[in-house]
Amino acid sequence: MLRNVAAVLLDGVHPFELGVVCEVFGIDRSDEGLPVYDFAVVSAEGPALSTHVGGLTVSTPYGLERLEEADLIAVPAGSDYVTREYPPALLDALVRAVERGTRVLSVCSGVFVLGAAGLLDGRRCSVHWRQARELALRNPRALIEPDVLYVDEDPVITSAGTAAGIDACLHLVRKEQSPEVAKKIARRMVVPPHRDGGQAQYIERPLPQTPCDTVGEVLVWMEEHLDQEVTVEQLAARAHMAPRTFARRFLQETGTTPYRWLLRQRVLLAQELLEGTDETMDAIAYRTGFGTAAALRHQFVRALGTTPNAYRRAFRGPEAA
Repeated sequence: MLRNVAAVLLDGVHPFELGVVCEVFGIDRSDEGLPVYDFAVVSAEGPALSTHVGGLTVSTPYGLERLEEADLIAVPAGSDYVTREYPPALLDALVRAVERGTRVLSVCSGVFVLGAAGLLDGRRCSVHWRQARELALRNPRALIEPDVLYVDEDPVITSAGTAAGIDACLHLVRKEQSPEVAKKIARRMVVPPHRDGGQAQYIERPLPQTPCDTVGEVLVWMEEHLDQEVTVEQLAARAHMAPRTFARRFLQETGTTPYRWLLRQRVLLAQELLEGTDETMDAIAYRTGFGTAAALRHQFVRALGTTPNAYRRAFRGPEAA
């Protein structure tokens, strides 16, 4: 049973991500018949910690010894967590916790702390899409799922961003206490009571980038002509290569095939149009090269785990769908 929760902080902690954990586990809601957690904020680097908000500090009397009694240890995000070194005592405490069956949960860049402790090795994990590449470089044995909201690889739970941290916390409450408890907490927070961890993150549409010049100009052309059907032979001709050579170089420089690259860019463009325009599904399907609204819906669900209408409602409200 989940009763004792500790949020462990490092210098540079992000107050909002800390607040996510505090809101779910640190508030006494016994007047509503909800469970009360024995909650503590723990410092891994002294009694007073800075935050990334100018002038705001966090102080706590609890040190790492408080983690020994926790059923759940949450690691919120923080500044420079991607590149900094971590106190060995903290990493050892996290390893001991997992070995005795304590759960650990990261919010956004807190996952890098878990990685430094070796807790991601051989495990599926989630991370904010902007940090997926760096996490992979630092944790080559981790099984990173960069598109999903959170991953429960009990006893290690990882979440992608701030809102995904809420989802992961409520998921754990639902799993340990009940769906009804999670629903009541979510209602108090005015957030959805359940978003499945496999739902895709909302990812910004990037500009084509490549470290080499071989397919760079072709990528730019493809991005500007997503509404057109093209073949590998046509793309190879633009690059002045044989089709097999072009396909091989494309894979080397982008990490994917021309078809998959086009498909991803078309979905990203569809996201952009759904968020920022009132265009119909047929119009968006035409502009993105999917041709029909049915084809757009099929590929959108495959890529993001949600429908175009649901995606538009999430960004613009029910009246926009």
